Amino acid sequence: MSEKDDDKIRLDKWLWAARFFKTRALCKAAIEGGKVHHRGERCKPGKEPKVGDEYVLRTGFDERTVVVLALSAVRRGAPEAQLLYRETEESIARREQAAAMRKAGAVGMQTDGRPSKKQRRQIHQFNEQQEGGLRHPWADED
Repeated sequence: MSEKDDDKIRLDKWLWAARFFKTRALCKAAIEGGKVHHRGERCKPGKEPKVGDEYVLRTGFDERTVVVLALSAVRRGAPEAQLLYRETEESIARREQAAAMRKAGAVGMQTDGRPSKKQRRQIHQFNEQQEGGLRHPWADED
């Protein structure tokens, strides 16, 4: 592929070559799903990234802000793919902070799953002991 061809590359192909997603189909789905933004606006898969452009990518729980350093249409090893972009310092700090919060369990409530039969009985018994007793709408009227 010549250098002129490298200048005109689709965004989904560049994201795939930079190893943000495993397949081009996943890249296209992420872009169409609004997970890739440029200058605060959603992108299209056919957009042509340019050197110096800044993109915000959401993958899973993480949000990265990357600056395009080079263009490539060829998917290579991870060390070479990392040379195509640079993640901003603020983005790295935010991701590390979010990961630490997730690890500490500060985001969301974790449970051991559904209550066992014994625990359900205890919950129902507790509810009945409360004043007025909490009743389910489908429970039979006495």
